Order: sequence, then structure tokens, then C-alpha cells
Amino acid sequence: MLPRPVRLVETPPAPNPRRLRIFLAEKEFSIPRETIDIMSGAHRQTEYLAWAGAPTVPAVELEDGTVLTESLAICRYIEALQPEPNLLGLDPLETAVIEMWHRRIEFGLMQHVAAVARHTIPRMGTLELVQVPEWGEANRPRIEKSLRDLDRRLEVSPYIAGERFTAADITPHVMIDFMRVIRFAVPEELTHL
Repeated sequence: MLPRPVRLVETPPAPNPRRLRIFLAEKEFSIPRETIDIMSGAHRQTEYLAWAGAPTVPAVELEDGTVLTESLAICRYIEALQPEPNLLGLDPLETAVIEMWHRRIEFGLMQHVAAVARHTIPRMGTLELVQVPEWGEANRPRIEKSLRDLDRRLEVSPYIAGERFTAADITPHVMIDFMRVIRFAVPEELTHL
């Protein structure tokens, strides 16, 4: 019997906790939640690091004391506890396709939006060791390229990873919404997106 989650620590406005919250909502799976303020550096405090093992949110504590971090790792565990509705793949091929698209989106759109936000918004400088505005600006054209890639995919597929809604659809949804923070809109001609 797998240990159950007993605590979810998150920062609600941040994209990674939001990805997990959407996944949990799709599953109708509830975990008691606590909020920490990453903008004040709470995730880098000794007590949090000793508990979570990494300065990241979200983090989920299981009833046996294990702490899981990283959104997708937590999602995989939740999927093992509650397989339906399935969001991570019904067979090895679908699982691989979902993972492939998910990683493309993380290394593409998500990474570039995060770089712009963390390096060009002064108050987000607390999340970086060194804020480099030029790096943030260099990522703006990469965002548009990532959006165009996703639009092309949705031209031939009803959902990012195939014929049904999966975890691969959650991340672009969250990141496109988060783009408002960096004042970046989806170009109007990207009608499939």
C-alpha cells in the first residue's frame, strides 16, 4: 500500500504549483495545503531545505515522511494512487508521447517565459542568484517560436499529445496564462493555440 499525501506546500501564483493544482483538480484529489512565500526566500530557509531537500515548490509530504518535489514527479505519484482519469498515458507509447511533449514544452515555452520573468522583473530577482536582464530579453523571441511550434502541433492534433486531454495540455495552459506577468500575448494569427 502506497503512503498517502498528507501535506502540500506551495506558492499559489507560481506556475509549478498551479500545474499540480490543475492536475489534482482533474483527478478530484485533495491534499491539505500550506502556503510559503518564495518571494521572501522562505523556500531557501534551513528548515524548509531540511524538510524538502530542495528550494522548490510544490512539495508534497507523504504519511511515511517522504517528501516529493518537482511537479511531474508528484503527478506521477498521484496517478499511481488514483489512475483515473488517466493523464499520463494508458500504455507505453502514449506515456512516451505525453512525456515527449511535456518535456518539449518545459524546455521550450516554460523555460523561456520563466527566464523573461525572473530576469526582467525587478521583484523576481529574489528568485535568481544573479538577475541578468539581457538574458531575459534574449528569451522573448524564443517564446514566440515555442508558441508557433505549439500552434503547428494543434493544427494536426486536437490536444498536445494526441486525441485526449493529458498532463501535456496543462503546462502550456498555465504558461500562456502566466505570460500576462511579462506582458506577452499569443499572436493573433496562432488560431489553433
